[in-house]
Amino acid sequence: QLQLVESGGGLVQPGGSLRLSCAVSGFTFTNQAVAWFRQAPGKEREGVSCITRSGGSINYADDVKGRFTISRDNAKNTVYLQMNSLKPEDTAVYYCAVRGGQCSWYAGSWNYWGQGTQVTVSS
Repeated sequence: QLQLVESGGGLVQPGGSLRLSCAVSGFTFTNQAVAWFRQAPGKEREGVSCITRSGGSINYADDVKGRFTISRDNAKNTVYLQMNSLKPEDTAVYYCAVRGGQCSWYAGSWNYWGQGTQVTVSS
């Protein structure tokens, strides 16, 4: 059974850090690109970062470049998102998603999604 489970969200003060995890099971993880998206209240889901199956290609949204780092551990079937220097505008539900092929910022092209984890940045 295919499953994606995010964890690591929470409440953090501005300037703080969090590390999100996405544990993937039920299919051949090493053949999949994995992405993190986020959705704030009243806004559309937007891409945050993406990593290809080999890790050879990594992409970041402009507003997280230099602050967020995506990585994957294929032996553990897990993808991570290290988030540093967090800002209130980073507040959202964060989702991981997988698909075959290359990365894409178009949410509709991703086949499988996790349930999401809430990240709140507030003092």
